[in-house]
Amino acid sequence: MKGTVHYSVDGDLAIMTVDNPPVNPLSGGVRQGLADGVGAALSDNAIKAVILTGAGRAFIAGADISEFGAKPEGPSLHDCLARMEASTKPIVAALNGTAFGGGLEVALCCDYRVAAPSAPVGLPEVKLGLLPGAGGTQRLPRLIGAEKALDFILSGDPIPGPMAKELGIVDELIEGDLLDGAKAFARDLIATGGPLRKIRDEADKVMADRADPEIFTRARQKASRRSRGHFAPEQIIQCVEAAVNSGDFTDGLAVEAARFAQCLNHPQRAALIHVFFSEREVAKIPDVPRDTATSNIESAAVIGCGTMGGGITMCFANAGIAVTVLEMNQEALDRGLGVIKRNYDIQVSRGRMTDTDVDARMSLITGTLQYADLARADVIVEAIYENIDVKVETFKKIDEIAKPGAILASNTSGLDIDRMAEATSRPGDVIGLHFFSPANIMRLLEVVRGKDTDKTTIATSMKLAKTLGKIAVLSGNAPGFIGNRMLAGYTRQAGEIILQGATPYQVDNVLLGFGMPMGPFQMNDLVGLDLGWRARKLSGMRPEDVPITARVADKLCELERFGQKTNRGYYIYPEGSRAGQPDPEVVEIVEQTSAELGIERSEVDDDEVLKRCLYPMINEGARILEAGIAIRPCDIDIVYINGYGFPEVTGGPMFWADQQGLANILADLERFGELYGGDAWTPAPLLTKLATEGSSFASLQG
Repeated sequence: MKGTVHYSVDGDLAIMTVDNPPVNPLSGGVRQGLADGVGAALSDNAIKAVILTGAGRAFIAGADISEFGAKPEGPSLHDCLARMEASTKPIVAALNGTAFGGGLEVALCCDYRVAAPSAPVGLPEVKLGLLPGAGGTQRLPRLIGAEKALDFILSGDPIPGPMAKELGIVDELIEGDLLDGAKAFARDLIATGGPLRKIRDEADKVMADRADPEIFTRARQKASRRSRGHFAPEQIIQCVEAAVNSGDFTDGLAVEAARFAQCLNHPQRAALIHVFFSEREVAKIPDVPRDTATSNIESAAVIGCGTMGGGITMCFANAGIAVTVLEMNQEALDRGLGVIKRNYDIQVSRGRMTDTDVDARMSLITGTLQYADLARADVIVEAIYENIDVKVETFKKIDEIAKPGAILASNTSGLDIDRMAEATSRPGDVIGLHFFSPANIMRLLEVVRGKDTDKTTIATSMKLAKTLGKIAVLSGNAPGFIGNRMLAGYTRQAGEIILQGATPYQVDNVLLGFGMPMGPFQMNDLVGLDLGWRARKLSGMRPEDVPITARVADKLCELERFGQKTNRGYYIYPEGSRAGQPDPEVVEIVEQTSAELGIERSEVDDDEVLKRCLYPMINEGARILEAGIAIRPCDIDIVYINGYGFPEVTGGPMFWADQQGLANILADLERFGELYGGDAWTPAPLLTKLATEGSSFASLQG
């Protein structure tokens, strides 16, 4: 069996050390070792207390996910915990490092918990579509109260040792040598006759919580905002309700076991575990080994201090990296720096930062009007507007002043990286770093390699993304890269569907029901309908040449309905509100446009709306894979979940496609092609091949 627990004796103390590198998961050998160690300590009259700790950098980092669905070896975790909890000698958990999931649940079965200040604790199961299934939903409310326990479990986020001490999860923080401190703690218990402390028997917290049922109302409201469409949060709340209201620990455990089984068998669990592993997989680049040399990024520069440039500047400052930001005139620079400061001040008003934090970050930001001031930067990010000719000229200027070895990056959302690289004398140093808006908040970073981008530049950029707190996905250089190339079919179909019989509000509601954070027409209002309209006017495009899917938007703009910025677009926005209200006038404009184009309107059901919006994305995703623009299907999933709000409970577009069945998708593509025509419905060769073979995108993961 995998993993072991070393047992040793130090006078009147038994020391149990979990050793299952690298993170000490609760594999069969660890569970057996825990049970055997407690048995050995109880049978030795000389032993007065037990210390449980971990080897290496973790205490116990949770369950062994590789055992999910397999026949377990050794005792069950519940059997181990029951033996520990029945111990007549105190057990002290010494948290040397990560105590996550089942690891924290093991610690909660111990009588006391001490920790190194650097040791994080957490119950992240909700992020995998699960709930703490080894008593965590029953013991934690008894220890710290239901409201705090719910916040902790429903977020799934880790917290550091000092916060765990403040919450009451940890009894004492130990500076210096943890094991020595744990021994002193245990011997003090022995000397003072410290009692056994079984959390399962504590009732004061849950008795007090029983008088405040609104705890669970508040938890449900918070969960609906934070985890819309997720199955596990409600199951967690019901488990904690049982801990509070049943009063009987065994009954509460039975509720937890039943709810855990429901989560385990729910399709969201497989999808979220796919996302969990995919976020790690996307960091692997076949032709860029992990040991590829990287450059140190200690200083940065950003060209442009508008919406994107300002957000990127904040990313560097938030990571503690000094950054110089360039603008073309003082007015634009002052405006951009002012927006950055206001954004930080908002965080202070919400209690997420202090004034001292803001001062520290602003001190890392320097504004300039001179390219020469960027000469010492280790990375220079161009963040000007999307015009390839202007960007090429900008890269010529960057090339003249950047130091040797500096990374020269473009924040373009889909323009040709190779054309920019050709404007320099060092194409190997040029790469795309496509941040998503707002750049200081969104997790995704599309890293775009050109044909000459060297491996050090790629490896350094992927490492930089991690430093900035981003999830990086590598894309090949092609129009739109991964994300925006796939998005085109989604938005085009939304535009066609409303002309053929749906309303913008039906389309948005279908996509919202699927789990998208907003529908395509809500997104258009947010971005601003006037952007495309003005671009078409500036290009001199004749009205008859405007794509039919843009005709309604252009008519709205002629009425000065630009979206949220004017409080009217596809929706009406009451003053000061971002919640749009449907407008019958827009429906009339849509119907009028259909008539002008000679399109006969008919009812479009919700199922067709969903398929017609999503299937072109899937089809384009298959082409992207076939062309090598994305390395793996899961790379596309991570791009769409983290950059475009595709619901993570589906596993991402390519994982979701597999669940629908590729043969079913192929049949619908062919059916829509017969009904509506157009390139969007021509099946990608890869999709046709996989569907015909009865295979899946997952088969391409390798």
